[in-house]
Amino acid sequence: MRKALELLRKQIRSVAPEAEEVLSYGIPAYKLKGMLVGFGAAKHHCAFYVMSPGLMKLLKEELAAYDTATATIRFLPGKPLPPALVKKIVAARMEENSRHREEMDKKKKAKTNK
Repeated sequence: MRKALELLRKQIRSVAPEAEEVLSYGIPAYKLKGMLVGFGAAKHHCAFYVMSPGLMKLLKEELAAYDTATATIRFLPGKPLPPALVKKIVAARMEENSRHREEMDKKKKAKTNK
């Protein structure tokens, strides 16, 4: 289990080296302009917390082989997620967070200019 999570962590860091590693709700997670992704383990599986139901819907076909929930991908320790999939998800989350931050900044600026 530990090896699979260390590999996932390494893949996340390769895409988002500037992301801050934090504990959120008791799980390792990454922040970059907001919460990015997280990961954890249960008794029989590992979990990759995508933290974006919208992205999960967009990737529905790619994730068909996995046990998923609203914003979580579960996988077996002996069958880690493909690196390309992890990198795609992290990059997409970074883009979502950047867009969200820009929108919030615009709203804040518009509010102060009134």
